[in-house]
Amino acid sequence: MTTGLSDLSEEQITCRLAKAREVPTDGPYPPGLLVEPLRPAAVLIPLLRKADGWHILFIRRAEHAEDLHSGQVAFPGGGAHPEDPDLITTALRETYEEVGVAPSDVHILGKLNEFITISSYRVTPVIGVIPWPYDIKIDPSEVNRAFTIPLDWLADPENHNIQERILPPPYKPASVVYFKPYEGELLWGASARFTLGLVSILSQPEE
Repeated sequence: MTTGLSDLSEEQITCRLAKAREVPTDGPYPPGLLVEPLRPAAVLIPLLRKADGWHILFIRRAEHAEDLHSGQVAFPGGGAHPEDPDLITTALRETYEEVGVAPSDVHILGKLNEFITISSYRVTPVIGVIPWPYDIKIDPSEVNRAFTIPLDWLADPENHNIQERILPPPYKPASVVYFKPYEGELLWGASARFTLGLVSILSQPEE
């Protein structure tokens, strides 16, 4: 299926992000399940141009037994530091640490609304364009692999579905987004929700 999102210009993407209607913070998990106060965090959703159009850069996290998100497909990012002046700085700092993309090489287009994750973070996804090809330099202590997925593939409803995640009693199951495997990589959970949030905004028709 062709969605046409790969034909969007940077200006159109910026405009659609800016005009997106404010909605309540996305959080499928009941408050009592989370650790309060929620910690601020940010991720970068890196857009890049290939011959077939827009792609998104993802990472697969390194394996760590103590990490709730160990080995999962994700975006570069992490918790805010006290010295970060804003969450865009957080996203750019973490991206540089994890995959070696210099902040000066990222053209920021906008942000999504906050998402609440099961690990008790309040995450702001930042949307930015990086030049491509790029000399990605992963930090092996944090990242196993960096790879891209076409935006049009991600936007195709045939490639994702909603499944229920069982939560401990007395909580009801939560809805979790799963994408079909792409070249052996499985995108699901919070990063899949961020992805669909971006796709939804970019799919809005021009006024």
